[in-house]
Amino acid sequence: MAFDGVTVHALAYELNEVLSEGHISKIIQPESDELMLAVKVRGGGVRRLLISASASIPRIFLTEDKREAPATAPAFTMLLRKHLQGGRIIRIFQPSLERIINMDIEHRDEMGDLKTKTLIAEFMGKHSNIIFTDDEGTVIDSLKRVPSTVSSVREILPGRKYFIPETVVKADPLVDIKRDDFIAAVFAKSGNVMKSLYGSYTGISPSLATELCVRADIDPDMSTASAGVDKRFELFEVFKSMMSEIRSNVFSPCIIFENGKPLDFAVYETKMYGSLDVRNRDSVSETVEDFYRERDAYNKARTRSFDLRRIVTNAIERVSKKTDLQEKQLKSTEKADRYRLYGELINTYGYSVKDGSSYFEAEDFYTGETVRVPLDKDLSVHENANRYFDRYAKLKRTKEAASRQLEASRMELSHLQSVLSFLDMAESEQDLSQIREELLRTGYIRKRAEKGKSKGKCAPMHFISSDGFDIYVGRNNLQNDEVTFRIGGGSDWWFHAKKFPGSHVLMKTKGLAVEDIPDRAFNEAGHLAAFFSSAKDQEKVEIDYLQRRDVKKPAGAAPGYVIYYTNYSMAIEPDIRGIQKVSDTDSC
Repeated sequence: MAFDGVTVHALAYELNEVLSEGHISKIIQPESDELMLAVKVRGGGVRRLLISASASIPRIFLTEDKREAPATAPAFTMLLRKHLQGGRIIRIFQPSLERIINMDIEHRDEMGDLKTKTLIAEFMGKHSNIIFTDDEGTVIDSLKRVPSTVSSVREILPGRKYFIPETVVKADPLVDIKRDDFIAAVFAKSGNVMKSLYGSYTGISPSLATELCVRADIDPDMSTASAGVDKRFELFEVFKSMMSEIRSNVFSPCIIFENGKPLDFAVYETKMYGSLDVRNRDSVSETVEDFYRERDAYNKARTRSFDLRRIVTNAIERVSKKTDLQEKQLKSTEKADRYRLYGELINTYGYSVKDGSSYFEAEDFYTGETVRVPLDKDLSVHENANRYFDRYAKLKRTKEAASRQLEASRMELSHLQSVLSFLDMAESEQDLSQIREELLRTGYIRKRAEKGKSKGKCAPMHFISSDGFDIYVGRNNLQNDEVTFRIGGGSDWWFHAKKFPGSHVLMKTKGLAVEDIPDRAFNEAGHLAAFFSSAKDQEKVEIDYLQRRDVKKPAGAAPGYVIYYTNYSMAIEPDIRGIQKVSDTDSC
């Protein structure tokens, strides 16, 4: 969800519970748009609070991680240390449901008098900021100064009065709202229900508005005019219940995962994501920190794979163009058999053709249909026949060569698409290192262009089925070969997504006959093969499975390329929840 007013409300409540009455012992600015406060809390111990005014990912949360302070402290940090270090946090609160957290801090000034100043964190996208004000609401300074040349709405400069700009007038959803007022506010507007809902109340993001619609069994895109009375009443009751929970500070923080990747987070139980993987967290801070850490890790893996992805996508584009040309060339040879027929018809019926004729008609030997045979008037009948046989022989040779080249190109394209699929699955530098090694072996990367040392070798992923069967999954094509031909025995079972690039999946059978292996074990291996394939976003994936002894690797084939001629099939969901994964610590 967005870092909306409800999320900020939950964070403000949690931070106030933990940090109020605590004393600020240390202030650092690890990044140009970040602050970290170390706070000695009630009952002993130190908690670290990270505040980020990043334009792309503004956030605030408690963390156990330590950050390094820059060698020279920035001026804003020095100012905060002068005024706030050793100060006592009186309270942390949120004004209405704005995306703002205020931290009132009491400290003694140079004269020894107690003063209260406020550190304000605003989480407003590119306008995010950290602002320091005195007890009269005057700006002392800010992390990002905003002169009138940058914003005509509000200057943020020392000496200016701090205020929250009201660009759009919205109602406060936490006050006691009557049903008629709610219906008038939401359903009097044109447009769909979801947009009208978040456009009417402060702190309601599109994500939360969608969640409220789903709970009320309303299509978020339904127009406000078409919503019946029952739907309007139901939405009000859902809205009222949600706001009651927020006022009571009842939260259920969680992270939503899709195909193993962090998709979203929420501070309440969510229904809008249906059957996706929802993982609860103990605190809102933990939720925010874990979500952005895991998303950053995923994005960093994508960034690290950029060069490899560029090499592979360029190769795919090149091979695709070559394949198209070869297919056109092969299509052009379709006339070969017709030229042969023309030559045979001329040899058979040519005695009746007059010299200088531009064509003659004869009966096709094979179909009995009448065929019109074009002739060159300047050539003899015999020369016309030879010309057609020469064309036939040339096209036949072209067809044979083009067929071989096209098959090789299609195999190369399939291999490159599988590499691209594994780049999407890569989660670590070791994963990328093995894919890089594969591209080296297959000639897509020149050895002299490689820099740095190898990052080590990852073992294939290892799962345990519900019935105790070991299941191995390749992370890339080199591991696919390892899974299939080194780990796999002849009687083990092999699984792969049909007609899609993906992992080789091998289930060790412990020497059991097929009738002694539970169906559930086959299904779980199938789930893994579907999930670790380029078809994992489909509702169901067709999986081929067969005994490993029937899987063959042609001589000279690219890594991961295999053939088989007989198999069973199943259609199964790419869902691996509940399948136990063995820790990667020792294998990667």
